[in-house]
Amino acid sequence: MSIPISFEFFPPKTDKGVARLRQARQALYALQPEYCTVTYGAGGSTQEGTFAAVTEMLAEGMDTASHLSCIGADRELVREQLAQLKAMGVRRLVALRGDLPSGFGGHGEFRYGSDLIAFIRAETGAHFRIYAACYPEVHPQAESAQSDLAALAVKVRAGADVAVTQMFFNADAYFRFVDEVRALGLDIPIVPGIMPITSSTHLLRFAGNCGAEVPRWMRMRLQGFGDDLPAIRDFGTDIMAGLCQRLIDGGAPALHFYTINQAGPTQAICERLGLVQPATAQAAAAT
Repeated sequence: MSIPISFEFFPPKTDKGVARLRQARQALYALQPEYCTVTYGAGGSTQEGTFAAVTEMLAEGMDTASHLSCIGADRELVREQLAQLKAMGVRRLVALRGDLPSGFGGHGEFRYGSDLIAFIRAETGAHFRIYAACYPEVHPQAESAQSDLAALAVKVRAGADVAVTQMFFNADAYFRFVDEVRALGLDIPIVPGIMPITSSTHLLRFAGNCGAEVPRWMRMRLQGFGDDLPAIRDFGTDIMAGLCQRLIDGGAPALHFYTINQAGPTQAICERLGLVQPATAQAAAAT
């Protein structure tokens, strides 16, 4: 089996976290991802760490995209950031509205992700391949499913090249979403975002934040495992590998893994899918 894959990391806040990220990404590089991404904190709060991680990963030979969020920012700041990213050698950007951090008085000069995408295109032309976010189960702040689809259409028309979904567990929701996007005349790739299951608490918190539905049967099974993390991870590998297989069989163009800076869970899913040899996965499981 062969399908393009990519990995998302977040910038660590401690020296120990930086070392763990280096170890995790080296293990995941063995899967030969098409590219990796590094997240960007609310209001640019992690810019230094984000850009530092991106610089390291580019130096390691990995095509790396920086996230870039715009809420609370002005055009001059974003213009400077784009110039810095170009100088670093970045050719891919994940362009997001982002969350308004505590203490900010307003949205700044960009209200929506589509505003940022349009600005990037106006400033840099075709230099960057731009990735936008989308929500198969509807953005939690959207007025309706129709308005959420319309927001994605605006992003595409502003210049987005690819849409990457938020986490989800219902393959039918993804396929229906793709059909609805195509019905709008939009033909960009819709890449499923995959969240490995490593902890019941973390999973439910992430799902609640992004509006992803955790099926009742899955929630009950996870709660039944209590604090048995190995059982939760084994269950999670079964569930997510099955979801990925359905997505691949249904024609998904690629898979994007939200790694949480851990190699083992993502590598276990990829092993189940036949994308990595078992010995390699076992060697990375301790990371």
